[in-house]
Amino acid sequence: MKLNLPRRAKRRLPHRVQQPMAVAARANAEWSMDCMADTRYQGRRFRTLNILDEGVREAFAIVIDTSIPGTRVVRTLERLVEWRGKPDAIRVDNGPEYLSQVLTAWCQAQGVTLRYIQPGKPNQNAYIERFNRTFRHEVLDAYVFESLRQVREITRHWITAYNEDRPHHSLGSIPPAMFRRQVEHARHSTLELSP
Repeated sequence: MKLNLPRRAKRRLPHRVQQPMAVAARANAEWSMDCMADTRYQGRRFRTLNILDEGVREAFAIVIDTSIPGTRVVRTLERLVEWRGKPDAIRVDNGPEYLSQVLTAWCQAQGVTLRYIQPGKPNQNAYIERFNRTFRHEVLDAYVFESLRQVREITRHWITAYNEDRPHHSLGSIPPAMFRRQVEHARHSTLELSP
């Protein structure tokens, strides 16, 4: 009956140092990623991968599927880098999709720093946690989903409204997309005074 199988040793995480939450108010300074889970009407579970630019509070993507392995995370990041450019760092928790060899190898090859939060300290990833709460309240808890296609469609419209229409108090009561354009315009302005 093979009842005397050896116990699998628990995989220990390396020691994580607390990272400061101060982020430069510019695009691609630091991104945050986090996963969430929910269920459809039939009881089937699905997961979401949420990616946010911390510097301008802009939501880049919410990937929705039944599972999101490390390879899917990397594929999504490659698409975002082509669209928006490469971040300096990405803040993540200690989930299996973020500890995967595929993601760590991709970040090393791209020169992107992976900043892991300490286990059990979600407040160290506060920007994405606040975004997750808003997404859960306004989308996941507000609808009864019958299919993944329906979840994706509602989420796509919500992201557009979040980035383009919703004012953020921390950004001077303007939407993230407008704030990003203002920051980029100020950086590339030819009217800057020379020293």
